[in-house]
Amino acid sequence: MNQANDPIALDGRRLRSERSKQAIIDAVADMIDEGNLIPTAQQASDRAGVGIRTVFRHFNDMETLFTIADEQRRAYFENLFKGGDRSGTLVERIEKIVDFRGDKYERVSNVARSALAQRWRYSTLHQNYARYQRALRLDLEDWLPEAKTLGATKIASLEGMLSFEFWDRLRDHQNLNASEAKNAIVETVRALFKL
Repeated sequence: MNQANDPIALDGRRLRSERSKQAIIDAVADMIDEGNLIPTAQQASDRAGVGIRTVFRHFNDMETLFTIADEQRRAYFENLFKGGDRSGTLVERIEKIVDFRGDKYERVSNVARSALAQRWRYSTLHQNYARYQRALRLDLEDWLPEAKTLGATKIASLEGMLSFEFWDRLRDHQNLNASEAKNAIVETVRALFKL
């Protein structure tokens, strides 16, 4: 039987193709996690152990590759920010949300930095990042419903103070450790509420 018409050989090729495609996606995700915020196609092919042509046989361009990697990890990132103990006084909940988000931001810092670095280049990443921000904004209302009384300008400030961008500024640009960053944010949020 001709191997081109052999269903077993076709299934084997299809399986190898899917494995190499997933290896490329995993390589990009792993490199970003490790701090290579904008991995190249060549780096992805080297890391995955496939040729550069294989990368572009599976993906039309790097935007497609980054988009698929993001889609595969979307549920993980969305679930990561769910939960947390939302009980207690306003002061207690401020401390809890800052602690909760700070811990999560530490876990996704390189992924978030990569998204920020590339969202202006790739419209899909820009849209995905905006979706994550909307989800965090809605989640904030659940943590701190009292924020509705602050007015639009102060709510915008509150969102900024509890954002990854502010967290990253304190941690990376101002060299605060995680505990110092959390304390700085708690104090600032408490001042916004006049507590």
